[in-house]
Amino acid sequence: MITSVFKKSTPINYFLLLILILVCFSIVQFQDTNWFNSVIEIAKKAVVFGLILGSFFLVNFICKKNGLTKDSGYPMLFFFLFLLFSPTIWNNFTLIAANFFVLLALRRLVSLQTLKAPKEKIFDASLWIFVASLFQFWCILFLIVVYASIIFHVSRDYRNWLIPFVSFFTTAVIFVFYGLLIDKSAIAFYLNNITTNFQLDYFTNTYQNLALSMFAVFAVFFVVPMLISLTNRPLNLQASYKKLLFTFFIGLVIFFISDNKSNDLLLFTFFPMAVFATNTVEFSQNKMQQEIILTFSILLGFIALFLQL
Repeated sequence: MITSVFKKSTPINYFLLLILILVCFSIVQFQDTNWFNSVIEIAKKAVVFGLILGSFFLVNFICKKNGLTKDSGYPMLFFFLFLLFSPTIWNNFTLIAANFFVLLALRRLVSLQTLKAPKEKIFDASLWIFVASLFQFWCILFLIVVYASIIFHVSRDYRNWLIPFVSFFTTAVIFVFYGLLIDKSAIAFYLNNITTNFQLDYFTNTYQNLALSMFAVFAVFFVVPMLISLTNRPLNLQASYKKLLFTFFIGLVIFFISDNKSNDLLLFTFFPMAVFATNTVEFSQNKMQQEIILTFSILLGFIALFLQL
């Protein structure tokens, strides 16, 4: 039944996902209603909701435009379900914004396989990654995906290797001017966030630990098959899946090394995992298996959400 709803990308499953996003966002926000008393906080919530919706649009666009999945609603569904594993993500403006810009970068990097306007795509992707690093410094590690993409597609032109440096100086100049003219504390705040913490002792309750454990199971179940079957994928898509694997593992590194650690930091792994999960469902010939995967994913997602409210 679930497969019949999301098997095809239709206005119905778009509308259904929009309702689910709105309901879950509202549930999380109404846990504390103090933000009603501040116009700035209300505006901030609206921006967060807009970035979340924009992230879903990008997930769907990247998958459909580049053939990473079939024309289905599964990528957005899995992305939504993974968001449920840490309800505080729905309030975390900095991470939501950072992930949004990382998705913008991946949109350009995945499309690099067409070899159309490669320099513009490398510049744009690098620029978005540097912008993301202003919100979460360790997003700068996603430059590895940029250089991996250059190696896969356009390594012979030495100028492509220098383009990320141009993006860096562009972002740096604009940010320094912003810090000097508008917000003098911005530069100091950014520099103070260049910290690491390798300890995993951030759990405030057992349910956060349980949610992390469930997520780890999903990661193994969806990522390992992709690693095993990568060489059997269509040749024109192998480089794209490799980029997503790089993205996933870099997301894990960011989680392990970041300070102020929480399950929220796993957000950077959600998009590649949504693609891998979709591939697992779409390439399964057993409809019962598809239903079981989707049912368990939905149940565990909502269980993780409500246990942590």
